[in-house]
Amino acid sequence: MIRRTAWVLALAAVYGACIAVVEPDLGRLWAGLPRLARWLGGAFPPDFSGFDDMLRRAAETVAIATLGTTLAALLALPLTLLATRPVAPLPALYHPARAVLDTLRGIDGFVFALLFVAAVGLGPFAGVLGVALHASGSLGKLWSEALETADPAPLEAALTAGASRAQAAVVLLIPDCLPLLASALLYVWEATIRTSTVLGLVGAGGLGQELKNAVDLLDFARVLAILIVIVALVIAADRLSAALRRRLV
Repeated sequence: MIRRTAWVLALAAVYGACIAVVEPDLGRLWAGLPRLARWLGGAFPPDFSGFDDMLRRAAETVAIATLGTTLAALLALPLTLLATRPVAPLPALYHPARAVLDTLRGIDGFVFALLFVAAVGLGPFAGVLGVALHASGSLGKLWSEALETADPAPLEAALTAGASRAQAAVVLLIPDCLPLLASALLYVWEATIRTSTVLGLVGAGGLGQELKNAVDLLDFARVLAILIVIVALVIAADRLSAALRRRLV
């Protein structure tokens, strides 16, 4: 009872501190609702003029996500092997590899894209690089956990027979876990589709670029049309990814 009360009090203290930092003001929200309603009213009907440009930007978004996820997989594979305790070829690098994955996953792709825009200039290439670094951390985390929860018996038998950790991982562990690894790859690709839709806000191409232009011009009918395209794209990616994952498991 005392422990439960302590947990409740600690949780209340955390929420109290969060409220003190954020300082939510319901009065400001209430005062801003009429302005929001005017904007929403001005967004109807949605403006789909120049739909070809929207489709081109949507294709750019899918390309950023696909290439970024592919590059992320190439970056994540060696880190995954180092961060998987049963097969790590250098056990001393296990925790550093985990820390690298945590760092990549902890920095949002939006931030990476902003940095690469400064490095390589505006355009989808910066988006690909930003997506790749963030997604490699997420993918490495998912892959390493899948490999660590696999049945250890075949791996232990291979190591006992004289195989190296790397050989056992490539010949036994990865093939056995391939459906789970591919499923994780598809899940990350689906997530990067969502991420890539807003990278254009920092100049990294995709639908976000069209969205930023419309917001800057206060063209809310155009904003609504772009949001509809974004939602349709995300739903299509979600359904495709889910269908492919069901075939894998």
